[in-house]
Amino acid sequence: MADRPGNVTPRIETRFRVRYAETDQMGIVYYANYLIWMEIGRVEFCRSVGVAYSEMERADGVLLTVAEANCRYLAPALYDEEIVVTTWLEGAHPRMVTFGYEMRTADGRKLATGYTKHVFCGRDLRPARLPQKYWSFFGIARAT
Repeated sequence: MADRPGNVTPRIETRFRVRYAETDQMGIVYYANYLIWMEIGRVEFCRSVGVAYSEMERADGVLLTVAEANCRYLAPALYDEEIVVTTWLEGAHPRMVTFGYEMRTADGRKLATGYTKHVFCGRDLRPARLPQKYWSFFGIARAT
């Protein structure tokens, strides 16, 4: 991946509490919710670097389609725990972007790690090149 200006790829933290509806009968977070937490982190990451999903979709017809998702579960998250999702760019080029994630409790217990790969698509849901005006937000220096 091309580095962001200044060679700094930000790591963005998003915090929230586990909601009761996210847990099973034992008070443990249901595994699929980690993918939702990754989405929360991804949206906040994009917002923090100056890109709003809704604006990319509305103004330019750019959609981020999930092509691959991975989550490695390390420890259970419990009802009412404060969760910290750290999100960063693992790689990007004009047709695809990969985000990395780490989920911990506020006291530092590592819960899970993962990544998602996204293909940039147009309104027709076919793969498309990301408009150049967004390249710097995703750390893309030149066409690859």
